[in-house]
Amino acid sequence: MKRLFSATINSLRGLIYGFRSEPALREEMIALAVAIPLGLFIAPSAGWYVLMIAAVLVVLAVEFLNTAVEKLADYVTRERHNDIRRIKDFGSAAVFCSLGLTGLVWLTAIAVRFGLLR
Repeated sequence: MKRLFSATINSLRGLIYGFRSEPALREEMIALAVAIPLGLFIAPSAGWYVLMIAAVLVVLAVEFLNTAVEKLADYVTRERHNDIRRIKDFGSAAVFCSLGLTGLVWLTAIAVRFGLLR
C-alpha cells in the first residue's frame, strides 16, 4: 500500500511539474480537459468515447516520455551532438505519430457520428 501511495505522489508531482514547466505538456493537458466533455457530444457510442479519450492520453504519455528523453539528453551534455539531436528527433517523431493517431480517431468518430461513415 505504501508503494502505491508513493507512486501516486510521484505521478502527481510529475503531472504538476510538467504542467508548470513545459508548454507542450500544458497544451496537451488543456486539450485533454477540453476533449473529455467535447468527446461526450461527438462520440457515437461509449466505446468510441473511451477510444477518443485514450488517444489523447496516449499523446500526453508520449509527450511526457519525449520530455524526459530531452531533459536527460540536456543533462548529459549541452553541446551540439549529432547523435543526441537524432535521439531528440526520434522522440519528436513519436509525438507526431501519436498526434496522427489521435487525429485519425477523432476524425473517424466525427464522420461516424454525423453519418459520413458507418
